[in-house]
Amino acid sequence: MTKRRKLTKGQVRRINANQDKKLSKKNDSIQWLDDELSEPQTGTVISRFGQHADVEDEQKNCHRCNIRRSVKSLVCGDKVLWRLGKETKHSITGVIEAVHDRTSILSRPDVYDGVKPIAANITQILIVSSVLPAFNPDIIDRYLVAAEQTGITPIIVLNKTDLFDDTNRTIIEKQLSIYKDIGYQILYVSNETQEGIDTLKAQLNQNVSIFVGQSGVGKSTLTNSLMPELGLITKQVSENSGLGQHTTTVARLFHFNDGGDLIDSPGIREFGLWHLTPEQVCSGFVEFSDYIGTCKFRDCKHQNDPGCALIEATKQNKIHKKRLASFQRILASLDENTLTSRFND
Repeated sequence: MTKRRKLTKGQVRRINANQDKKLSKKNDSIQWLDDELSEPQTGTVISRFGQHADVEDEQKNCHRCNIRRSVKSLVCGDKVLWRLGKETKHSITGVIEAVHDRTSILSRPDVYDGVKPIAANITQILIVSSVLPAFNPDIIDRYLVAAEQTGITPIIVLNKTDLFDDTNRTIIEKQLSIYKDIGYQILYVSNETQEGIDTLKAQLNQNVSIFVGQSGVGKSTLTNSLMPELGLITKQVSENSGLGQHTTTVARLFHFNDGGDLIDSPGIREFGLWHLTPEQVCSGFVEFSDYIGTCKFRDCKHQNDPGCALIEATKQNKIHKKRLASFQRILASLDENTLTSRFND
């Protein structure tokens, strides 16, 4: 039996590109004349599927729509101008013609696509971490930097508090107190005991929110608890690797009965920041703001440089040493990543 040869990344990329071209040609055949379309109306993108998107009208009815070629970027949460067809063609009921200006956009770097948008018009980002499989403040710091770059309010959510014990509670609460002292809001929740679920619901009310965090921290489980009628599929964290399984494959927007929306997005194990400049990363550590630009040397790298204002502030306990160390690790990762220059040249 011949062993199947594994495709290279380049081959996979070319195959996907050819599939996209075929799909695009298929979509081009689904066209309406102007007199076959209703008047333009505003809708919300509930989910995006390749060359199609589900659009919700003002009456909360959902329509599978084709996307005009002129629409260059479309993500979950976008407000769009679309037109309903007078008849259904190949399960497509309408056409998206334009995207309204976004109030916010959450993006992440992608090796092949550059900076890739994830969701639009979000008002708050809930950074979900958990007691187990591992509480990782470095990942939280990365998400905070990303959130600060967008101007979207970040809130830290510690999930699975039912797994607290005498040892990990002390360590985790000490770390979370650092974020609290900076000014970030912290929520403690547990799907098992329902601790903090009502508080979380109140926080989500009248907001457009998104859960971000590593796989396995319980984002989809929390969504199930908040919206049990959805019946989203969740999986157990792998006992072998300690890493979670991706349980959501396409970003989708859901409504709370009492008000507010939640965008459930694919899990991201590591939120890369290599598309940012060192200055942008620095601005993502909000407690550094009083010291930026006051170092002895203008080209200070904030590592072991003499006269570094950040290092001096840390010695005076004005900046927590763990936050400075996390910042320095992120800067080092930018230097080590050959992709950084692709974004920052």
